[in-house]
Amino acid sequence: MDIPKGYFAIYVGEQEKKRFVVPVSILSEPKFQELLHQSEQEFGYNHPMGGITIPCSEDIFTDLASRFGAFL
Repeated sequence: MDIPKGYFAIYVGEQEKKRFVVPVSILSEPKFQELLHQSEQEFGYNHPMGGITIPCSEDIFTDLASRFGAFL
């Protein structure tokens, strides 16, 4: 799947990972930055999926991202 300009792909999930395409503008959101920090703590810079992997439940992520209108 192609990723449009201004967006990036991330993988979310605790067990199985689901791919989401979100706008780069979400990077400035404090709650999303917290998720990135959790990701750094768990994976460092070696993400198993080859992209940014967020170690939280899909439900938590979709709720958070929908608040920011972050879905493509």
